[in-house]
Amino acid sequence: MTDAPDDSLVVQEETFGPVLPVFKVKDLDEGIVRANQSRYGLGSSVWTKDLAKARKAADRLQAGNVWINSLHIGYDEMPFGGVKYSGFGREHGPEALEYYLETKGVVIATS
Repeated sequence: MTDAPDDSLVVQEETFGPVLPVFKVKDLDEGIVRANQSRYGLGSSVWTKDLAKARKAADRLQAGNVWINSLHIGYDEMPFGGVKYSGFGREHGPEALEYYLETKGVVIATS
């Protein structure tokens, strides 16, 4: 969908396909600001030939996963999960074990 109003459900809710709102932005900074305005953050996808810009976007996007020049591809060894209202914790990868563990730091002075 193009030109969806900012207050429409397709923009405000965590919409799962086959519908996708598409917005034209003037530059990467505007696109990141616009994406981060969402209260959700499961995943994002960045499409560009400029990998430096893609890395910048991946660092700044508030999302549990960022795919560059691809759609959702999952790997068992890669953590998957959202931020904000899209959930907490991670599935897959060693990070998934943290949900079941309670780590503790111990310092022993020997002198």
